[in-house]
Amino acid sequence: LILTALHVVTGATEIEVYFVDGTHSPAIISGQQPENDIAVLRVLQPPPVLIPATLGIPQALQVGDEAIVVGSPFGIPQSLSSGVISGLNRTFKSKSRDEPLHGLIQFDAAVNPGNSGGPLFNRNGEVVGIVTGLINPTDQNVFIGIGFAVPIDVAASAGGPPPF
Repeated sequence: LILTALHVVTGATEIEVYFVDGTHSPAIISGQQPENDIAVLRVLQPPPVLIPATLGIPQALQVGDEAIVVGSPFGIPQSLSSGVISGLNRTFKSKSRDEPLHGLIQFDAAVNPGNSGGPLFNRNGEVVGIVTGLINPTDQNVFIGIGFAVPIDVAASAGGPPPF
């Protein structure tokens, strides 16, 4: 199972998941939490060796902690940006949503189109959130300085009870 932002896969007729080893697989949406912008994907042909992500504890985060984002901004795969956690328990409403998201992690690592749905890591390489959006005071669809992520414990609950 793979967690991502629901807005990334909404309306998709086909979903393809790419793995760091270069393999890829079709996937289907097997669960969703629209109120948190989270989708659970089930990979139909996983690679022979699949190393699961280690989930961190978002409640242990503090403002100033390191924030690391991995994704494919503007379609450039395997990109990393870093910054710091700049706020906790934030509320964010994107232009594409009717209702705001609550309880988010705010960070200042650069995120752009293609980062949504990717992981937010802490300095120990643990996933502490799923990137969902950014504040942009302009009409440009690029990073201005504040990103948001759904805490991983909230996102993981979309997958059902453990084991997850």
